[in-house]
Amino acid sequence: MAVLPIRIMGDPVLHSPAAPVEEVTDEIRTLVADMFETMDAAPGVGLAAPQVGVGLRIFTYTYQDDEGAEWRGEIINPELWMTPLIPGDPDEDEESEGCLSFPGERFPLRRSERVRVTGTDLEGRPVSIEVDGWRARILQHEFDHLDGILYIDRLSDSDWKTTQKIARKRGWGRPGASWLPGVDDLEG
Repeated sequence: MAVLPIRIMGDPVLHSPAAPVEEVTDEIRTLVADMFETMDAAPGVGLAAPQVGVGLRIFTYTYQDDEGAEWRGEIINPELWMTPLIPGDPDEDEESEGCLSFPGERFPLRRSERVRVTGTDLEGRPVSIEVDGWRARILQHEFDHLDGILYIDRLSDSDWKTTQKIARKRGWGRPGASWLPGVDDLEG
């Protein structure tokens, strides 16, 4: 397995819808194993294939609850259903998130409280996950990546402007920008 470079917000693969996986091959299995290793090294709670430069509809996720129970897996060709979003401004303490493709920063963002995601795993078995809270946020965030949407695209105008200033300062707005977890400095 290998840690893969994470694509930074200016890379075109992050802003394009990903293609469906037609067949699970050895290359796809290796990609998913490398995605888990990269996600863990970052560290992150989710990673979508476009974040490592692969425009396919795959994401990995991991989360450990307060009791230490681990929730971990991959979803290929996911579909997402969510409860309606509650109107209003996000609570900065409870509804902030970050992204490995915009590392080192967090911004408030309201997400739906409950989701259902279906797809398949690496063995072709059906996957159906119904979750709420933090886990629902993880799945929505990763699903967005598969549609070419970064969480910074969903921010308020003032927070979005802040992200653009940060990106210019760090040189992240250009195609091909990336960082290697555990090796590169998060500042650029």
